[in-house]
Amino acid sequence: MNKIDILIALSLIIGFSSCDSHKGHHELQSTFEVTSPIKKDTSVTKHYVSQIHSSQHIELRALERGYLEKIYVDEGQFVKKGQLMFQIMPRLYQAELQRAQAEVHYAQIEYENTKQLADKNVVAPNELALASAKYDKAKAELALAQVHLDFTQVRAPFDGIMDHLHVRLGSLVEEGELLTTLSDNHEMWVYFNVPEAEYLDYKVELSHDKEHPLKVKLMMANNKLFENEGVVNTIEADFNNETGNIAFRATFSNPRGLLRHGETGNVLVEAKLKDALLIPQKTTYEILDKKYVFVIDKDQMVRSRQIKVGAELPHIYEVTDGLKESDKILLEGLRKVREGDKVAIEYVDPATVLSQLDLYSE
Repeated sequence: MNKIDILIALSLIIGFSSCDSHKGHHELQSTFEVTSPIKKDTSVTKHYVSQIHSSQHIELRALERGYLEKIYVDEGQFVKKGQLMFQIMPRLYQAELQRAQAEVHYAQIEYENTKQLADKNVVAPNELALASAKYDKAKAELALAQVHLDFTQVRAPFDGIMDHLHVRLGSLVEEGELLTTLSDNHEMWVYFNVPEAEYLDYKVELSHDKEHPLKVKLMMANNKLFENEGVVNTIEADFNNETGNIAFRATFSNPRGLLRHGETGNVLVEAKLKDALLIPQKTTYEILDKKYVFVIDKDQMVRSRQIKVGAELPHIYEVTDGLKESDKILLEGLRKVREGDKVAIEYVDPATVLSQLDLYSE
């Protein structure tokens, strides 16, 4: 190696050493706004995926075997309670009814004749009792024949909307075969699953105010709020061991029939947060699904700190671990600083910061 090469190598080593000596931290000339977490009462809206069911949703099945003679309704039609929907061919059952009527008439004549003879002591009282029993049996068989004939007519058990037809005109239907389903949609039951911790919070709050059950809102599949509020009136008995959730049921009035059985949506529940420690979302950054803020220490040095986020509000996080009210966190310019930088700061009151966000909180 000649002298020129040695000089070049030495100059490079000196240059790198000089650079390394300045890597610890450097003082930035700009002034950065900082603020602090603020502790206050507020509320958060929690979203739960839900399933929407009719308060009454039943299957209509054939009560007798026979050919489907008439269909009086159509799919999606609103039907009234007692309205005739299906007619199964009734001829066999009409014949059985006529036979039963004839047997009743015969048994009645026999009973009346026997009674006249018994009144004159011509026949023993046992014969009168036997004739009376035959008469009663004939009347019972007539009533049974009438029931079988009535079963050939399938009527709506309540006001509701029918689903699609499972049979067609002229089909041979068996006893118990599904014809259609019927839904009463004037009230809807909306089911949603709640984690155990939130269930306990709800029960504690309910114990303090039993006269005011939990009211909820429903976000429909088109991302619009349903027009009426719902009330939670039922909680299932057991937790799901696999998910740790328990099912709540909210009842929604549905006078315009907008909601239908089988729809989905999101139940919105407003939960109160007492003495929550709040920071703007824009003061945080994320690394590998973990959230951090830049804290300015007493020497005005930038220090990164991991935080734990509880509830998420519009533009705001509730911090459950990692910060305290007295901390100063960087409000702007997160991309312009790095760990160990010394910065000039301008403090902004946290209440002022929150008031400038697009948020309504209490």
